[in-house]
Amino acid sequence: MKFINLLFWTITSLTSFSQKLDNTVSYRDMGATQYFRINYDNDYFSASDYNYTQGYNLELVTPHLSKNPLNKILIHKKDLRTQYGLSMEHMGYTPFSIGNENVIKTDRPFAAAIVLKNFVTSSDTVHHYRIVSGLSVGMIGPIAFGNAMQTGIHKLIGDVLPQGWRNQIRNDLVLNYEIGFEKKIAAIKNVVMLSTNSTLKIGTLFTSASLGFNASLGVFNNVFSKHKRSRKFQFFVYGQPLVNFIGYDATLQGGLFNKNSVYTVKTSEIQRVTAQLKYGAIIRIKTLFLEYSQVILSKEYSYGELAKWGGIKVGWLF
Repeated sequence: MKFINLLFWTITSLTSFSQKLDNTVSYRDMGATQYFRINYDNDYFSASDYNYTQGYNLELVTPHLSKNPLNKILIHKKDLRTQYGLSMEHMGYTPFSIGNENVIKTDRPFAAAIVLKNFVTSSDTVHHYRIVSGLSVGMIGPIAFGNAMQTGIHKLIGDVLPQGWRNQIRNDLVLNYEIGFEKKIAAIKNVVMLSTNSTLKIGTLFTSASLGFNASLGVFNNVFSKHKRSRKFQFFVYGQPLVNFIGYDATLQGGLFNKNSVYTVKTSEIQRVTAQLKYGAIIRIKTLFLEYSQVILSKEYSYGELAKWGGIKVGWLF
């Protein structure tokens, strides 16, 4: 019953919320230039309630967005297979002790952010690489309504109500630019594929870099192949180990411009290198995309703990 209530809240809230996630990675490619996808993360799927606690993402890709003037500052090649997208993202973070109304200085602060993201992906099927770039604009702080969102969900599922949102990171501007690059390094037909993965983010919310690789096993369409083959049914599992290098994280350290947050994690306590593992399963049935995923992230600051969350994604071509 708790899960049904949680799902009901998710569906009725999707007009306003979305999430922080890597929705443009190759194994999530929809194989089309026009689609809509809903992405939802929650640590409930990993039986926890800590750190990155919840996120939503509403993602639209269509050729009509090729006329967006912001594309001029993004990296893409018109002679390649290119997808133009826009997404609305919302993310929420909480400390371990959400029922405590006081600041615990060995815990992370409450934080929430909401952004509008313009992104473009270009795939080179001759040289087997993929470039992704995006620009995110929004706000971090109470204006992102993290308190109302988490409190509403916890009331529905009968869980502990959060008491410390009054101490959350204060309102500040979010302006972030990111670039991602993937390169296929090995493949066995359309059954096994291995590719490298690297991402650079620069801005007021996250400044970081990551390196790793993607591995897929099953039956799928190879997005790096120049030979077009559209399978009506695809099923595969994937894994993505990453090493992250952290420069700045506003959800821990507060915004760059507003220094009036009640509590932030000290710069000296930030873990500059973290390890992360994403894994999951994807089913494609004609125009329908379904995914379930899990993420494990090493501690992000000195007093932190291992974080876990899960996600579900539903998309369709139109």
